[in-house]
Amino acid sequence: MTTSQDDQVPAGFAPHFRKSPLTDPWEPLFSRIGKASVTIALRVRPVHCNGKGFLHGGLVGSLADNAMGLSVLESLKTQGIGRARAGSTVSLAVDFLASAQIGQWVEFVPRVLKIGSSLGFADCLVLADALSIARGNATFRLYRSPPTA
Repeated sequence: MTTSQDDQVPAGFAPHFRKSPLTDPWEPLFSRIGKASVTIALRVRPVHCNGKGFLHGGLVGSLADNAMGLSVLESLKTQGIGRARAGSTVSLAVDFLASAQIGQWVEFVPRVLKIGSSLGFADCLVLADALSIARGNATFRLYRSPPTA
């Protein structure tokens, strides 16, 4: 079996480590763990698209939320902060700047802005073949473990 140019995955990306029933139909997804960040990526396929053949906005919002939330968790981990339980998304906003089409490589590139005592703040650029197609921002509820004495 040969690999076409459209199936190639850029260096540094591996199959995404976080699976969920929501994202299962969108596989294969890829991720790259950086310092306090988790970039998620995919090659746009028909299953990712709306009726017009463009990358679906719901998928963009979901994966931006996922990348930002995982990056907040990665930031907590790099700071040695434990979690008492899972957190949740408090708010999420996505601005759509352009569209992506079948075959394009799309990356959800997050940035953690601040980790407070009970909230985390992040933003995200969504790039299709390195061009901005969306931007997002989110706030996450954190539940830190109590400090050990």
